[in-house]
Formats: sequence, structure tokens, C-alpha cells
Amino acid sequence: MQITARSHQKPARLLSQRLGFRLVVAVAIVAILLGVFTMYAQPDFLVSMADQLWSCF
Repeated sequence: MQITARSHQKPARLLSQRLGFRLVVAVAIVAILLGVFTMYAQPDFLVSMADQLWSCF
């Protein structure tokens, strides 16, 4: 049984897919965080969210 150095390396295609997936996840997280920041920057939104949350109790 012969073990070559290539047998332990991951294919370049798999690495590029993983990098692409991480990039998509990172962009989605940044977009969500920017959306949340934009909503919290509006005081009227905060008041309406607090009112909605308080009405649940």
C-alpha cells in the first residue's frame, strides 16, 4: 500500500466551495447586522418594538 502526499490533500474544488460558502455566510451576517443597526438607529422603531413586546405580557 503506497501513500502519496496527494492523498492527504483536499481537492481545490472543495476548498473553493467552502470559501464561497463562508463568504456568503459572512455577507449575510453583515447584512443582518446592518439592518438591525439601521432599525435601532430610529427611535420610533424602538418605541414601537417595546410597546409590542410589553403588550405580550
